[in-house]
Amino acid sequence: MNYNLLIDNLTNPAFLFFILGIIAVKLKSDLEIPPNSSKFISLYLLFSIGFKGGHELAISQLSFDIIWSVIFGIAIACAIPFYTFFILKKKLSIDDSGAIAASYGSVSAVTFVVAVSFLEIHGQTFSGHMVAVMALMEAPAIIIGVILIKLYGEKKNNNFNIGKIVGHSFTNGSVLLIMGSLIIGFLASEQQAQGIKPFTTDIFKGFLAIFLLDMGIISGRKLNDFIKNGLFTGLFAIMIPLINGCLVAFLSGFITPDIGNRFLFAILAASASYIAVPAAMKIAVPNANPGIYLPMALAVTFPFNIIIGMPLYYMIVLAN
Repeated sequence: MNYNLLIDNLTNPAFLFFILGIIAVKLKSDLEIPPNSSKFISLYLLFSIGFKGGHELAISQLSFDIIWSVIFGIAIACAIPFYTFFILKKKLSIDDSGAIAASYGSVSAVTFVVAVSFLEIHGQTFSGHMVAVMALMEAPAIIIGVILIKLYGEKKNNNFNIGKIVGHSFTNGSVLLIMGSLIIGFLASEQQAQGIKPFTTDIFKGFLAIFLLDMGIISGRKLNDFIKNGLFTGLFAIMIPLINGCLVAFLSGFITPDIGNRFLFAILAASASYIAVPAAMKIAVPNANPGIYLPMALAVTFPFNIIIGMPLYYMIVLAN
């Protein structure tokens, strides 16, 4: 194992701010990011990555690489919730199994943003269409998770409406913003993109560090609730992302030779949604317990991917 990659990741200021947030909670400090500021920063990060990705897509030529990337991303988002649901339902309720499966089949836009920063640190680039791939991977997992709950649940949900689920998935704030920013970036000229660059690029890493500080505080507050749910969910929150990330890091070589794109595919497969899925599940499956699937994604899988996952997936991509 290349320990230099791990050390670089552990000394990354953004990650250290995440750890500071957890420490602050354990020390019972009153440190916190105001809710309105936190929301603004999260919106900024999604806007920035979407706009930059859209502009990169605009200067790229449509190719089979883009088409296959979109198909591959959607296939991942469909396959993961399907197989994980049958693992989960052996230990958990149908509602909780479907919600967790949807979380791990969907993606984390914040993890994607951190992964982009990781690539920049290591001098790697990625194609703009990967932003579109990420946005398109949000909805399929949510839909499949709800369908599986409908099919295997003991009680039929009379309010089940696949149209509303699809609509909510695409109109979720995070999905809508990143897709909208992608389109705007695609339409912007080179001169217009350069004019907004100080906002979309120069201050990006600073805002990312503050956002991860906030994520650390939130994770620290949810750790105790998660621990109460037992060993099974903890192992799942580590092993499933590890399996998905390593497998996709290898398989992505058959889709594209680009190192940055392959790494992003791996981290998308390994990530878990804690924004779009909880919002959708609150409406579609109100009986699912957010005290289980939210801490799994945010307090375990998210930091695991930052500390161990990213260097590992990157090494696999470089080796194949």
